[in-house]
This record gives sequence, structure tokens and C-alpha cells, in this order.
Amino acid sequence: MPVTQMVFSITPVPPFRLDLTAWALRRRPENAIDDWDGTKYRRVLMIGGRPAEVTVRQTGSAERPRLLVSLRGAHLTPSAKTVARSLLERMLGLRTNLGPFYALAARDRRIAPLVHEFRGLKPPRFPTIFEAVVNGIACQQLSLLVGLLLLSRLTRQFGAAVPNEEDSLRAFPDPATLAGAGIQSLMSMGLSSHKAKALIQISSAISDRHLDLEKLAALDNETALQSLLSLHGVGRWTAEYVLLRGLGRLDSFPGDDVGARNNLVRFLSLSKPLEYDGVRRAVAGWQPYAGFIYFHLLLLHIKEQRWLESVQEHN
Repeated sequence: MPVTQMVFSITPVPPFRLDLTAWALRRRPENAIDDWDGTKYRRVLMIGGRPAEVTVRQTGSAERPRLLVSLRGAHLTPSAKTVARSLLERMLGLRTNLGPFYALAARDRRIAPLVHEFRGLKPPRFPTIFEAVVNGIACQQLSLLVGLLLLSRLTRQFGAAVPNEEDSLRAFPDPATLAGAGIQSLMSMGLSSHKAKALIQISSAISDRHLDLEKLAALDNETALQSLLSLHGVGRWTAEYVLLRGLGRLDSFPGDDVGARNNLVRFLSLSKPLEYDGVRRAVAGWQPYAGFIYFHLLLLHIKEQRWLESVQEHN
């Protein structure tokens, strides 16, 4: 099957740094879905029902950013470029104006150095709310490493690849595919029976058009939260995680996220762990951007692990 290529550019709202934002999206080197090699971000997306590989490079500075995008896939239609642009704007936060956030950070001596160090980070989101929900369920009560390994296995097994490409990158599985996967098949990936049942139930509801998660975008936080909590297998942590990483609600700091709690405790030099209510009190002064500080603290952890190739300011 012949593979075609389209090339176009995007000018993000400044400041923007692809390296920081790609890592906030990727989270760990073991992520086999979101690829970052130090210069370019790659991902296979489903566009028009077909897999297409998107490659993004930044050529401009953080203050004058410009992205070059390459789109490769079979039977790409002219509309594929529009769809890819929209997905990248969502995933990389390219249209997000963070002027009010930078003004808030400048007035807070605690976070001002952190925000300055990672200037150019944009709030990442999953391309679909479905993917955010699956990520949340897969990572429940597990370390992020184990959760990402599970998600990578699911994608290798059930995700679509660009035809005739030898690359191992695959698109995240769509609801119809996961709906048809047997419970034993999902459990063989390492998922518990409870998680496997939840994923199949949610995927089936979407595939049968009884559930449209994208409609949550029109709801306020509390209504969206309650709708998510009504789904089988979704608890408070997953729902708040989806608010932030799926719906882009930057005032949502998942208070049950153990890794985020630990990052917060270290950052604030606290002597005792924080419980859920303690997290909410600790981040209250950063609202309505507490969820964006969540990403900054994640990047700080990534830097400490030496996964981030360079955090020097890009001029």
C-alpha cells in the first residue's frame, strides 16, 4: 500500500519548547507510544480511521517558536493535515495563552524559579479523552513505570501501524478494537481482571455509541467529574487525572496521585506526607493553575532523573 507524506508548519503561542512539552506528555523513557529522540517528537495517530505517523521538530526559539510537521500515511486526504494540526494543538497545548499564569508565578517566590526554569512548557493532553481514561485505569495502584509498560504492551498488541513501515510505533488502540479484545487477552498483557473488564465495558459503550466521552468537554469540572465516576473502574484519582490530562482543566491537581504528592512534598520541603485534603490546601494559592504546577513538578522529577537532555534556556 503506497505511503504518502505531507509537510506543514505550525506557529505556537509563545513561549513554547517542544522538548519540555514532549517530556511532560511522555513521562518516562519506557513510553513506547510517544517517542522523543532529543530533537523530534513522533507519534502514530488515527486520522480518518487510518494510522498516520506525525513527526514534529522545533526550528524557532522558545520566544519565537515554529514547528515543522511531517505526516506520513496511506491514502492521506487533504483534510488529514487539518485533523493532524488540531490534534497537535490539543496534545502540545500550542494555542494555550499562559500570560496570566506567568504573572501569577512572578508574584510567588516559591514557584517563580521553577516556572522560569521550565519556561516554554505547555500543558499536554492526550489526543482523546478515551485514551486518558484508559491511561488512568491502567495506572491505578501501580507505579507509573508499570502502568506505562502495560499501556505500551496494549498498543503493540492492538494498535494500528502505518503500512509498509518497519518502525515499531503504533497508534493507541481505538475503542472498537479494545471492545473486541477478550478479558483473558487483556489479562495476558498484565492487567487485572477488574481493569480488563472496565476497559472492555467502557470501550464497548463507546463503540456501540452509548457513551461519548468527548462530550465531557462541554461540562463544568464537577459535572464532568461525576460523569467519569459513574463509569465502571473509574475512581477519584482516575477522574481527576482525566480532568487534567484529558480535558485540559489546569485547576485540577490529582490529589490521590502518589507520585505528584511526593513531588509536591519534596518541592515544599515538608517533613510529613500529604493526604488528599492537605494537597488541596497546599496548591490552593496556585489556582486556577495548580494542575499546570503538577506538570512543572513532573518535569523537575524528570530532570533529576537525567532523562531530560537539556534544560538550558533556549534563546
